[in-house]
Amino acid sequence: MIVSKANAFKPFMLKSKTISFQMVNVLLVVVFFSHITWAVKGSSHCKQTDPGEIRPHSVTITEFGAVGDGVTLNTKAFQNAIFYLNSFADKGGAKLFVPAGRWLTGSFDLISHLTLWLDKDAVILGSKNPDDWPVVDPLPSYGRGRELPGGRHRSLIYGCNLTDVIITGDNGTINGQGSVWWNWFRSKTLNYTRPHLVELMNSTGVVISNLNFLNSPFWTIHPVYCSRVTVQNVTILAPLDSPNTDGIDPDSSDDVCIEDCYISTGDDLIAIKSGWDEYGISFARPSTNIFIRRLTGHNRNGSGIAIGSEMSGGVSEVHAENLYFFDSSTAIIIKTAPGRGGYVRNIYISDVTLAGVDTAIRFNSNFSEHPDEFYDPNALPVIERITVKDVKGDNIKVAGLLNGIERDSFRHLCLLNITLNVTSESPWNCSYIQGYSALVSPETCEPLKESIYPKHYSDCYHLSDPLHNSALRHLS
Repeated sequence: MIVSKANAFKPFMLKSKTISFQMVNVLLVVVFFSHITWAVKGSSHCKQTDPGEIRPHSVTITEFGAVGDGVTLNTKAFQNAIFYLNSFADKGGAKLFVPAGRWLTGSFDLISHLTLWLDKDAVILGSKNPDDWPVVDPLPSYGRGRELPGGRHRSLIYGCNLTDVIITGDNGTINGQGSVWWNWFRSKTLNYTRPHLVELMNSTGVVISNLNFLNSPFWTIHPVYCSRVTVQNVTILAPLDSPNTDGIDPDSSDDVCIEDCYISTGDDLIAIKSGWDEYGISFARPSTNIFIRRLTGHNRNGSGIAIGSEMSGGVSEVHAENLYFFDSSTAIIIKTAPGRGGYVRNIYISDVTLAGVDTAIRFNSNFSEHPDEFYDPNALPVIERITVKDVKGDNIKVAGLLNGIERDSFRHLCLLNITLNVTSESPWNCSYIQGYSALVSPETCEPLKESIYPKHYSDCYHLSDPLHNSALRHLS
């Protein structure tokens, strides 16, 4: 069943809770808190897109012999249609229209200056025959397939070295029919890493909007080595027990905007990545300038927003706000391990509502799967300047599991204005981290108890200068 986007953002009301602090700390924090301007520097680089952009040339997939009966394989029809439209790439671009019907296909390539448009009753179905998903080389920043050594199956909809690509429609559907792949994965009978539903590689100016994505064999939408990517108004669904069916995974990509999405899958809703161990370090392409707004969803085996665990090329400048996660395992997580190297820095997450979440905030430094034996165990990640603020949650098992790595740098974690109704008697578990907090209930762990204000706000990413004259007068 497709979840209505209108229903995905219904208001969520939390029970009012009383916060108790030592009186001296309360007075100090409230004075500063009342005089702070929460300026988010360039809070969004997201721009309004026009998925209905007029292309001067347009064809319908039926003109190339496609049959929408859900049985006929239409791979050649898609390939021939796009080959034909390539002649218009330098003439203003072209549009491939997919009308109502069930269009079975194997993997096919997109081209530059193309709009792939699905009617509201159109369903593109991924073939259940693995031969219809060609095997391609592994990503250079991974060194091998993510699940198995060697190559990987190519995504259902694929593009490489493209400019100006739009995948959109009137809430049509792309269904990977991934259950066969999940069964092969569980039975360990796969020879290569499973395919994504959509992968754009080395591409610029990508828009994916107004569609439903169902049952991906592996990660659903995977922009890798891309710039200027927008994903808006999409619904992504897969069974909660489906393995590794991430929603949206920006990977070694920059200037990415994700807005107004509903995601319910078997793993992370959004996972920001940048390569794996020595291959990611060598490839050295970070993910940066990632903006996420108005995201709703849930899972049972993953996280709402994850960074990592493959983050060896670095992740920085991530802004996420207006998030609602319910009935989920973890809300926010940074995943890494010795051997990853790289960094995660300048992360700002705010305006988060949680309901029925096992762990609100987590640092997991024990994701110890490596591509091969050649990784450097002394390549330690740097995690710094992580700000999480304005979080409320009901029926939360654990507020935070924040575990760094001994002799490593996990510093300047800042928690502000967080109120969680926690069921565990031990709401926080922290080790090998450093940071600050203010207005956090239940009271945070010892390494974070030092107050953000007045001395440490500048150590916290994206918190503005609170030292206005009026605040100073209150403290004089």
